[in-house]
Amino acid sequence: MSQMALPLGWPADPRADSFIVTPSNARAAHLLDHWGTWPVKAALLTGPRKSGRSLLARIFAAKSGGAILDDADNAAEADVFHAWNRAQADRRPLVIVAEVAPPAWSVALPDLRSRLAASAAAAIDPPDDALVRALLAHLFDRRGLDARPDLIDWISSRIERSHLAVIRTVDTMEQEATERRKRLSIPFARATLRDAGLLADARPLEDR
Repeated sequence: MSQMALPLGWPADPRADSFIVTPSNARAAHLLDHWGTWPVKAALLTGPRKSGRSLLARIFAAKSGGAILDDADNAAEADVFHAWNRAQADRRPLVIVAEVAPPAWSVALPDLRSRLAASAAAAIDPPDDALVRALLAHLFDRRGLDARPDLIDWISSRIERSHLAVIRTVDTMEQEATERRKRLSIPFARATLRDAGLLADARPLEDR
C-alpha cells in the first residue's frame, strides 16, 4: 500500500483542518466514506486521543448529513443505546466515536453490546512514518514556523509514534522558538526536545 499522505477530499467546513490519510487510518476513512454499505445505520470509530477521530467524524457528518456521538465510551449507556436506535428509525447514519471498542470498552447493557457488535467498526491506529511526517509539516506550517524537510525527517525518526507526541513536539518547539527568538534547526530541536523529554530515540546522545 502506498505510504503517500493525502488530504481526504471531502466537502467539510472550509475552515476545518484537512484529514491526512495514510495506511494507519485509511480503513477508518474508507469506512466513513462508504456509509451506504454499512449493515446498519451506525458505525463505531475508535482511536487514541488527538488521533483525528473527531475531525474525521465531523467530515463524515458534513458529507453524509449523518450524526455523531463523540466520546461515547464516557456517555451514559442508555444515551448511546437510544442514539443507535434513533439512527435506525430515522435512517440517518450515526458515527459512534470512542477510544476503544468492546470488550476493551466495558459495556454493561446487553442490548447495547449486541447493537455495537452489529455495527461496522474501524480503528485509527498509531501514526505510521508517513503520517508523522505529514502531521509535523502541517502543524509547523499552521503555526507559521519554517520547518525544512531535513528537520521534519530528523524529528520524525526520534519521537514517540503517537498523535499526542507529535502535537506536544510542535507545541514545545513553537514555545521555545517564540520565547528565545530562535529559528528552527536540528541543533535547536535536539536541545529543545531532549530537555522536554520528548526524544524517544534510544541511541547514545552523541549519535542523535
